[in-house]
Amino acid sequence: MSALSNSNWDRRTVLRAAMGLAAAGGLAACGSNTGRGSGGGGDALVQYFHAYGEAGTEQAIKRYAKAYKDADVATQWITGSNFESKLFASLLTKEAPDLFEFHPQIQLIKSGQVADLTDIVEPVKDDFNQADIASHTVDGKIYGVRMIDDPQFFFYRKSMLEKANVGVPQTLDELLEAAAKLTTDKVKGVYLGNTLQAVIRPMIWAAGADTLNDKNEPAYHTDAVVDGIKQMRKLFTSGDLLLGAPADYWDPSALVQGLTAMQFCGMWAMPVMQEALGDDLGIFPFPKVGDAGKPSVYNGGWSMFVNAKGDRVDEAKEYVKWLWIDNKEYQEDWALSYGFHIPPRTSIAESADKLKSGLPAEGVKLFSEYGHFDNIGWTQAMIKATEDVFADAVRKDADPEAALDKCDKVVNAELKKLFG
Repeated sequence: MSALSNSNWDRRTVLRAAMGLAAAGGLAACGSNTGRGSGGGGDALVQYFHAYGEAGTEQAIKRYAKAYKDADVATQWITGSNFESKLFASLLTKEAPDLFEFHPQIQLIKSGQVADLTDIVEPVKDDFNQADIASHTVDGKIYGVRMIDDPQFFFYRKSMLEKANVGVPQTLDELLEAAAKLTTDKVKGVYLGNTLQAVIRPMIWAAGADTLNDKNEPAYHTDAVVDGIKQMRKLFTSGDLLLGAPADYWDPSALVQGLTAMQFCGMWAMPVMQEALGDDLGIFPFPKVGDAGKPSVYNGGWSMFVNAKGDRVDEAKEYVKWLWIDNKEYQEDWALSYGFHIPPRTSIAESADKLKSGLPAEGVKLFSEYGHFDNIGWTQAMIKATEDVFADAVRKDADPEAALDKCDKVVNAELKKLFG
């Protein structure tokens, strides 16, 4: 689901806390006014959500909470671009939420910040997408319950490609060629977001590489990734890439308003695009990079975590179990009534009529064939380091090898701290 459309907030790279949880102390003042107890009294459980952009999301989350009979649950709906700072700052204070949405991050586990939820997930573990389970598991324990899976790919205007006699790109080279042919004095060929950060990991995977290997070693610094960065630099300077759009990649407006012929975005925006464009809409994965590459689809998404340092851990776990384990009706509603998302529960995903045909079914197929999930060991500092590679080598024309060498130092230092 997207963040507020009037914000310049990159919803899928929102939580880039390069400083880490331990360094968030200086932000404590920002998080002091959490409104604990609002909507449920001073004894209410408090949950933090960032402000999704789809209409009805805030009302849905609060409606679910109101239906819970065993405790009052107050929702803090964090608007703007400061969800990260409010969450991390509040976690250092007595005003910390009892539960919050986030992404799997090993720092939170090693610092003892998030509770072990194995006991509530284990009985239904086989009904979850096993890649989601793996991305939330450390040393055999499961931390967090996945709420939605959000595959991301390219959307395109079929009529524009047909008019320009352009086929659906199968390689990154073909994407650049297509962008050039599709660019006119009024329309740019492709849009990757204002920062390009959304396509960093998809490009790495499409080059046949990875962020980390199964030994928690860097796996992204390859010749194919270097070539991919060079191609991205070529695209950035070509004049065929939409830059400075009114909203970032998570918002479908660039494609809907005819600013671009192809846009990297998420499945959450599919209903809006379909309503505006009808059958003149297609999708394709991030195309392969180099001969050894393979198309890739990044699976974003959000998970619910329990604050292990809170005073009401057991009660918070019971609420998480009630809503995100036991209550399939609300889980399906959250995934499919406010944009399109793939339910992490296999039984819900397989029975979801909205995902069984047409473009949604195609999105599910791409997700199944080419999907990549978060690596819990890939930290915010590592994410920021790869973003710096793009900033230096794509936007500023630095040498890709030198930029990756710089990234390696950050990643290796983080890995040493985490894994010895």
